[in-house]
Formats: sequence, C-alpha cells, structure tokens
Amino acid sequence: MTDPHELMLRPDYLAGLGDRSLDDVRAMRAECIGVETGLSYLRRLAQGRLDLVRRELEHRAGDGHVDARSLVEQLSEVLGDGPRSSGGGRLPQTLEPTDVDPVLAAELDGLAGGAVLNRLAELDDADLADLAGALTDLERRISERRRACFVPIDALQAEITRRYRDGEASVDTLLRGD
Repeated sequence: MTDPHELMLRPDYLAGLGDRSLDDVRAMRAECIGVETGLSYLRRLAQGRLDLVRRELEHRAGDGHVDARSLVEQLSEVLGDGPRSSGGGRLPQTLEPTDVDPVLAAELDGLAGGAVLNRLAELDDADLADLAGALTDLERRISERRRACFVPIDALQAEITRRYRDGEASVDTLLRGD
C-alpha cells in the first residue's frame, strides 16, 4: 500500500487533471487535505511537547526545575504562549485529523510520549536539551511535509475554480446532484 502523502507528492499525481471528473478532482483534494490536517495535528502536538520541555529548561536556568504537578498547573500558560511561526498559516478545514501519519506519530510518542513528559523533572540537563533538539527537528520535518501538501491542494483547488469559471461546472449542477 502506498502512503497517501508520498502518492500526492509524486510528479505524475496531477497529470491529466483536466481529463478527470470533477468528483475525482474533489476526492483528490479531500485526500490531500486529510493528509495535511493530520500533519498539522502532529505538528501542534510536537510544538506543545516542545513548549513543555522548553519551560522545564527555563525553570532550571532560573530558580531550579519545577515538579510535574507545577508543570501541569502551568499548562494553559505554556501552551497559550504566542504564535509559533512567522509564516502565513492556513485555517484548517477541520480540527479533527482523519489521517495521522503513523510513523511520525510513533516517533513523536517515542521521543516525548506521556511517560517521558511525566518525568521531565527527573531528566538531567543534557538529556532535556537533547530532547528539545530532537523535538525541534521533528517539528521542522513535519512542517516541511505539511507545506509540501499545499502544492497539490492549491493545484486541485485551482482546477475546480477554473472549471466553474470556464463554465465546465456550475452551482446549478451541484445543487441538482448531476
């Protein structure tokens, strides 16, 4: 079985797009959006876990490390800190992912799953710094994969828009169910 993300990034994925039915183009767009939404979800999880690790590092640099209970009490503050990136974002089509990459999810859980997060205060400074670096790298890789999804999504949306603009599709046809 081919990974949907790998399939949608192949050079031939969009080949013959003009010859496909509108339903096929919409289905392709929905599949691509599903992959992007799953990556967006994983990225947010990685960012949240990285925020927790960074908060522990900040506490250690200041007045000593914080215990797990104090960290949990500060979650809303930690996770509510300002924006994550300077790039333009896209609003998700849905907040619930339908297609989460199992390899990346397993990597994230292996790096900073619940068992690791519950013992952040027990990690030495070097291990905590290594964890922050690994999470930063994972978040970057997830973000790169997510950004790559926008190429086919934009091309598919442009094809749908072109068909309506050129009269190949109409809202009337859509409403009648043709």
